[in-house]
Parts: sequence; structure tokens; C-alpha cells
Amino acid sequence: MPPLPSAPRLLFAVTTDLCFDQRMQRICGSLAAAGYRVQLVGWQRPGSPPLTAQPYAQFRLRGWFQRGKLFYLEYNLRLFVHLLGQRAAAWCAADLDTALPVWLRARLGGQPFVYDAHELFTEVPEVVARPAVQRVWRWVEGFVVPRARLAYTVGPALARVFAERYGRPVAVVRNVSRLQPPEPLPAASLAGSYILYQAPDMGRGLENLLDAMPQVAGRLVICGEGDLSAALRERASRLGLLASHSCPEGKVEFRGFVLPEALREVTRHAAVGIMLLENTGLSYYYSLANKFFDYVHAGIPQVLIDFPEYRALNEQFDVAELVADLQPATLAAALNRLLPGGEPARYQHLAANCRRAAPQLSWQHEERELLRLWAGVVPLGIKPPQ
Repeated sequence: MPPLPSAPRLLFAVTTDLCFDQRMQRICGSLAAAGYRVQLVGWQRPGSPPLTAQPYAQFRLRGWFQRGKLFYLEYNLRLFVHLLGQRAAAWCAADLDTALPVWLRARLGGQPFVYDAHELFTEVPEVVARPAVQRVWRWVEGFVVPRARLAYTVGPALARVFAERYGRPVAVVRNVSRLQPPEPLPAASLAGSYILYQAPDMGRGLENLLDAMPQVAGRLVICGEGDLSAALRERASRLGLLASHSCPEGKVEFRGFVLPEALREVTRHAAVGIMLLENTGLSYYYSLANKFFDYVHAGIPQVLIDFPEYRALNEQFDVAELVADLQPATLAAALNRLLPGGEPARYQHLAANCRRAAPQLSWQHEERELLRLWAGVVPLGIKPPQ
């Protein structure tokens, strides 16, 4: 049932392509199902597919630039102009790169400003590597986070960092998959399945993973695109890992962008998932990525970097092989333990634990916290602003 025309309207802004932002799809979908009217604003990329049907309104901004300082400047200006023509009961910025225009629009209208930190933006590798850029974003963070009526992030460790920096409470809404009814796989699926990595980007350890693949008894499928996509393809080619006459299937396959529904199917048919990060900043070190939960929901063990949030979850649920470093020999050994010819009893133990953990690690739990938080900002039943 669609929200009533008199229901309060919430507006969210991201710099991502709306078709692939699963966190925002879950958040906006849950709020719309609860009775809010929701609009999600994002950015039109050159290769963006048509928008997928959602139970909330979607709008893509268009512009000339796709990366760098000019992109952020253009995006923020275009976003602010768009927001001036909108009305909402509350305004939410997803990460710092949308925060200033969203805060200003909320301030002009006298409505609440909400901050959803998908990461610790000032500590991502691209920002940490450039001190002058980091200082600018730290200023933005220091300006907007204390002024948010509500702030929430993806994991307890990042919430503690924000609380220590700004002396204010920051709630947690984890980036967890929605639990789906289990679907049986064909009996012979494991023998033909693969190692899966979602979302290649800087600081994800993928160069080391490619270097490990000649020693790994399996294939690697990489879904998504990122800053390193071209370099990773060139590296895989140089290592002889791509499809060729001598190896028609290849040791590594790049699938490119995959829509969320199709990605769930790709994940379900994988044998092992990979969740690697380099310790290049607090955002990665304290991260809690949706890939971890996607693999658990698919019932597949994973090779997982030994960072605090992942270690804590693995100590509780035992669904992964932890690696202390990203050396190719370390990665190859961990993967081979979980692949055919390795340790089948260990594999089956981890897979069974995934099936037991999935109901507890589900969006159905997280959305209750999300709705509770938003009800404290904009209760359902209030009149929309004029």
C-alpha cells in the first residue's frame, strides 16, 4: 500500500548510482513501507542503467564531471538547486560528500538534518593519501556531524569514533542483507562454482589476490567496477589469468556492474566469498561491509581480513577463515582450505554456521532500529511542511 499523500516526506541524497546502492534501497524501502513518502536523489553516470522500480521516488542529477574536485563541486551545486525546489519534513545526507547542501536546505526550511555515515569519509584511502584534501573533509565533518538531529552509521566501532571526536551519540544501523527464503542449489553446483569478490576499489587487497590466483585451486569472479578496474584487468592479463586459447574459461573473470538482484544469484552460486581490506585508514580498519552479510546469507564461507568488527562477528558465528595479512601465499593457503581438495569438513562446518547465523544477521532486525530512530525525528502522522 503506497504512503498517504499527507504522510511526512523524507529526502535522501547520495553521490552513487541509485541502481547499485543496496543500503539506500533497503533504508528508503523500509521507510516507505512504514508509511513515509521518500525521495532518493543520486547521480547519473555515463553507463547508468535505467532506474529499477522501487516503492519510493527516485531522481538522478546529471552533469559534466564524474570524479575529482570538479565533480564534488558540480554535484553539490546541482544538488542544492534541486533541493531548493523540494519540500520535506526531514533531510538526510548519506556521507560527507552530500552533507553541506543537505544541511543548508534543512537549515533554510527549519527542518531536521540527519546524517547517515556509510563510512568514515575522512579516513578512506583516497582522502588519507592527500593531507590537504583530508583537512577540508575533516572541517566538513566537524561542521555537520554535531549539527545533525540524528546521526547513525554502519557499525559499533565507527559509532565510537564519531562519539569520541564530537561528544555526541551516533546510532548503528548495520548494512545487512534482507533475509530471503532459502532456495536449494543443484546437487552438483559446488564443483562448478567459484570464488567471488564484490566491488573492486582502492585498498581492497585485490592486487595481492590476483597475485595469489596462480596458486589457487579455483576461479575468481569479480563483480562491480571501481577506481582500479583498468589496472586490475591489466594485471590479470599480465599474469595470464584471463580467458585464452589454452584456458578458455580463465582463472579470473571480470563481470562488471551487476544489479543487486542478479548479484544475489551470482553470490548464491559461489563456493567462497572474499572480504579483504588494507589498513590504510580508520574507515577500512573499523568497517563492517555489506559483503560480509551477503556471503553469510548465501550460505558460503568466506576468507576475511582480521579487522576488529569482522573478528568480533566471526568469534560469535564462525563463518570465515581469517587472514592476518594480505600476502599472496597467505591468501592462497586460506582459499585452498575451502576449495575442492582442501578441508571439506571445515568448509561444511562454516557453511552450516552461515545458515544458522543468517536469521540473526538480517535487515529485518536492523530496520526495526531504523524505524525507531526516524520516529524520534519525524513521527508518522505529523503534517508535512507547507
